[in-house]
Amino acid sequence: MTSQDLATYDGRDGRPAYVAVSGSVYDLSDSSRWVEGNHEGVHQAGQDLTEALKSAPHIRAVIERFPLAGTLEEPNANPHANKKISMWPILIAVFVLLGLMAIFLR
Repeated sequence: MTSQDLATYDGRDGRPAYVAVSGSVYDLSDSSRWVEGNHEGVHQAGQDLTEALKSAPHIRAVIERFPLAGTLEEPNANPHANKKISMWPILIAVFVLLGLMAIFLR
């Protein structure tokens, strides 16, 4: 889901309470600590709490025990980011260029 989708799961008015942590989205709807999607008056459901969790008084495992509701897509995710680039075309071009330089610079 996108950040915009996540925002609709704010726990208010009977809606489910979802939060994202490190790309995973958790359903905190059944937690007594997330009444109306609000946690201790500090955090509201429907948000990515990855950074906030770093300074939380509890460990990440507390969130991870709740049901996984999905994954959070990065807004500007590059679909080609995980593709490996072959170095062979670059190496061939370098050798061709070096060969041409050797011929013309004699």
